[in-house]
Amino acid sequence: MSRVMKTNNESLGGDFILVGFSDQPQLEKILLVVVLISYLLTLMGNTAIILVSSLDPKLHTPMYYFLTNLSFVDLCLTTTIVPQLLWNLHGPTKTITPIGCAIQLYMALALGSTECVLLAVMAYDRYAAVCRPLHYAIVMHPQLCQSLVGVAWLSGVGNTLIQGTITLWLPLCGNWRIYHFMCEVPAMIKLACVDIHANEVQLFMASLVLLLLPLALILISYGYIAQAVMRIRSAQAWGKALGTCGSHLSVVSLFYGTITAVYIQPNSSYAHRQGKFITLLYTVVTPTLNPLIYTLRNKDVKGALKRLVRKDQTIGE
Repeated sequence: MSRVMKTNNESLGGDFILVGFSDQPQLEKILLVVVLISYLLTLMGNTAIILVSSLDPKLHTPMYYFLTNLSFVDLCLTTTIVPQLLWNLHGPTKTITPIGCAIQLYMALALGSTECVLLAVMAYDRYAAVCRPLHYAIVMHPQLCQSLVGVAWLSGVGNTLIQGTITLWLPLCGNWRIYHFMCEVPAMIKLACVDIHANEVQLFMASLVLLLLPLALILISYGYIAQAVMRIRSAQAWGKALGTCGSHLSVVSLFYGTITAVYIQPNSSYAHRQGKFITLLYTVVTPTLNPLIYTLRNKDVKGALKRLVRKDQTIGE
């Protein structure tokens, strides 16, 4: 961080310029409205899931324990990015301080990495629920659930301390224009005035571990789930199995389908405009859709919401 601060103190009062979508003024106005609405929906939706999962005893299960953590991660991720993005979209000043940039990079990287592992943990939970229903309570005991969530958070923090610190220590030589709307590792390393091949290799290897490995575990889990579902003859059991996995699979597709395009694709194909829009999808749009997916496709959550509303109405009377 000190090298970033030193480099940028020599230019524009020490602030980075987040170029973002400034080359498309009309698009900025549209994005301002869309991002603001998405952020408000994210706050309401994820907060509702956290409250419902915590207050309704019927949702005190491993699945909703993991879902609560996912909603908390999404809340923090969007709050790390969106307020700065809205400020830059609204006015002509599109700067961020070196300290603010470092905090945003660390926080976004930690939360994104945590979500990658957490989604794999949730896939294992769905595997246990469908493939080992009679032993589910024994397999997914509270201590294991807490340990798995702890591993997800430690993986995210550990990855951030390594990748984030290495990125921030790259010499910039006066390059302070970030061709992105946030301080993200792929965009930041492009500012360096030295050979960044080693950084790109390191980023790719970290992405293999924290993106492709969890994704592989998710696919393996759903492979076993598909085999188990194919053996089910009851239509009701089919519907229950698909319902318990459908929401999670939708979230996985949204998140991994966008974030892998940014961190796994070769550097030469990481176009500025393409990268910005893809990042916008997994940092703003996906956290907005997650609560909708889980509430619209999940009878338990909808039932819990109705019970809480009735309870509030009864208290009010």
